[in-house]
Amino acid sequence: MPVNDDDELRSILEQERVAVVGCSTTPGKDAHDIPSYLDRQGYEIIPVNPYADEVLGTDAYDSLADVPGDIDIVDVFRPSEEVSDIVDEILERGGVNTLWLQLGIHDDEAVERAESAGLRVVQDRCMKPEHMRLM
Repeated sequence: MPVNDDDELRSILEQERVAVVGCSTTPGKDAHDIPSYLDRQGYEIIPVNPYADEVLGTDAYDSLADVPGDIDIVDVFRPSEEVSDIVDEILERGGVNTLWLQLGIHDDEAVERAESAGLRVVQDRCMKPEHMRLM
């Protein structure tokens, strides 16, 4: 089951390296403004967007496979129907602790696969208000 416990959410939010799949270059979009907020809170934001060279002053990567090193949290700003492929990519690359699916994004089957592989999963929640509430 996806994480719902405040203590476990707090533990997840204490991690630092966040790859944002679907990170947008457009201010005013949640996929830009929420990573921008997290950046200002001290998180290391790694934009994953094949259509951008840079987001938030940081080099953007075409895919999770291209991101060097381990990733604490993969934060997803893509449609629910893309979650299964994102989970496949996470499991193939390894080195990811947590899958975070933003508000309105859910795929129970993909979440179950991620959890079975040992990932913590947060589904249908936004990191910004959870950070503001818990941290």
